[in-house]
Amino acid sequence: MSKEAFFEYLKGVVKGDKSNKPSSYVRAMEIVGDVYFKNGLSPNNDIWKFVTIDNVDEVYKRVLKEQKNIDGLFKNETPSYWKGRYCSAAINEYKKFLLNNVSPDQSARTIVQSSTSDSQLSGVSLPKPFLLLAGISGTGKTRFVREQANASAARFDPIPENYCLVPVRPDWHEPSDLLGYISRIGDGGARYVVTDLLCFIVKAWKHSVVTASAEGVDYNELNSICPFWLCLDEMNLAPVEQYFADYLSILETRKWENGVYSCDPLLKAAVIQKQLDEAGQTDLWKKLGLDAADSTGLREFFTNNGIPLPLNLIVAGTVNMDETTHGFSRKVIDRALTIDFGEFFTNDYSQYYEADKKTKQRTLGFPCLTGVHHEGTMAAVAADQDGRKTIAFLGAVNGVLKDTPFQLAFRALNEILLSVVCFCPADEVHLQAVWDDFLMMKVLPRIEGDSEQLCYDGDNTGLLVQLTALLKKELSAIATTRPDLLRTAPDGSGVEANCRSLKKLAWMQQRLENNSFTTYWP
Repeated sequence: MSKEAFFEYLKGVVKGDKSNKPSSYVRAMEIVGDVYFKNGLSPNNDIWKFVTIDNVDEVYKRVLKEQKNIDGLFKNETPSYWKGRYCSAAINEYKKFLLNNVSPDQSARTIVQSSTSDSQLSGVSLPKPFLLLAGISGTGKTRFVREQANASAARFDPIPENYCLVPVRPDWHEPSDLLGYISRIGDGGARYVVTDLLCFIVKAWKHSVVTASAEGVDYNELNSICPFWLCLDEMNLAPVEQYFADYLSILETRKWENGVYSCDPLLKAAVIQKQLDEAGQTDLWKKLGLDAADSTGLREFFTNNGIPLPLNLIVAGTVNMDETTHGFSRKVIDRALTIDFGEFFTNDYSQYYEADKKTKQRTLGFPCLTGVHHEGTMAAVAADQDGRKTIAFLGAVNGVLKDTPFQLAFRALNEILLSVVCFCPADEVHLQAVWDDFLMMKVLPRIEGDSEQLCYDGDNTGLLVQLTALLKKELSAIATTRPDLLRTAPDGSGVEANCRSLKKLAWMQQRLENNSFTTYWP
């Protein structure tokens, strides 16, 4: 790649003719090249030939480290560039440029390898950052979220405050209960009333960025970004579709494209610019921890673009399904990963005092993909390198669900492919285990109804019966036991689990026969 091509790329992504970002980033790249050549880190001083898609992450990590060291390699170079972190920001932008100029398959493969690396995200990358943790009271759902946050934060110094607990109130019926609102009470003019959720979102943003401006954001390297866990406790005490509507919609606008993350704003720029005067904006930024001393540039970015969902935010709602709570529409279920604690993290009383026998949860990381649109994205998945097996499997399941309210759309296909990419199964057994968990998280929670809705009249033609017969064939390699993808033994070795979807279907079928009505929920 050439300097001229990078310069033209920067001009295309920068809004406005007066920005000096293109020339500044080109100069910063040249400074990096000089430093690398002078210190013997590069065989030549042509940065445009030295940095490639294969080594750009390594260069970025080294540059970021040296910038933070006042006596580092950059100490004799132009201070305004390395102290202002222009050098690392330029390398990060150059990576985006490189990803934009490789074939779709190569670009996708780079992201896949990044997203499936345990060492990078300290665990399994989730296919989606919204979880519903279901189960009877006392199974450890809230504790699960806190322990996931602690496990993620433990590898950072200083340890970030990456956990936030928000108890849901039964009287929540619109988004301002979570996102805040404009208040005009008092003589000071309009002021924004912020919430714990909004403050937590800004914390996650501050942890994930190097620098920001009105034009966009330069992120830290993925393995240096910590997942931030938000726990909505007793999430369905209030109607989720009402108070959580904004999040559910914005969630679907998240996009990873050629290694670049983007998302629509949760708090729109118009609210900040048009409904708050200068004093009101200053008050908002102070409440959000972005006062005048903030050096990230996020104030300028948020003012011009609003506040989107950060890439490292994971939302987990704990839910109990009883007469005091609200049910979930398929709109909510389709946007979430549902984890039934009775099946995924079973409480074993016999191990209560025996810590050496208790299984451990795998650490979960934030998603690094939002779509599988090319066969090349699956190249690192040994068990299904083009995704054809997975597509055929979900097609067979959808054939049973056809012409029912439970039929699956393209979102489900995209998300089962994402699940396969994230867990990266090496063989048929592990591939079927991924399918099994997907059915439990995304398909079976949508199915409920009485005998008429499920076409069951005591014979073998009902929907659940047909689905069971299909899965016994499609999941034949794990019909008895299968690897557990979310738990390990105390020594880190694998543990076995039952085929969860077949077990759940049997339970749902028995419930239908006994009560003439069934549902996934315990």
